[in-house]
Amino acid sequence: MGEGEAKMFTLSQVSEHNQAHDCWIVINGKVYDVTKFLEDHPGGDEVLLSSTGKDATDDFENVGHSESAREMMEQYYVGEIDPTTIPKKTKYTPPKQPHYNQDKTSEFIIKILQFLVPLAILGLAVGIRIYTKSV
Repeated sequence: MGEGEAKMFTLSQVSEHNQAHDCWIVINGKVYDVTKFLEDHPGGDEVLLSSTGKDATDDFENVGHSESAREMMEQYYVGEIDPTTIPKKTKYTPPKQPHYNQDKTSEFIIKILQFLVPLAILGLAVGIRIYTKSV
């Protein structure tokens, strides 16, 4: 295919090619037929097969592929992905949780008092008992 003749695919069309005998992936807005490369991929064919049906750009970039790997991709190029068919990335927002007392000072004081108050009462009772016996 020449530069001006790039075929446009939807993500749905690309995701139909998700088998070992027919495997297409999307990286940086380009569609690649990596079927012939599955056996030669250093990370194994499972890595490529798990990247079908979605935009695999992040997966590809996070591994840190070499420049020669990027050049090799061109021989598997089949077209462009229609960007409107790729779902928008949503930013993760953690659920709101109750306030967490990091120093736990009040909990610590309560636990000490739960231990010391009964001990003080016991000591006082023993002291009174000893004092009343001696008098």
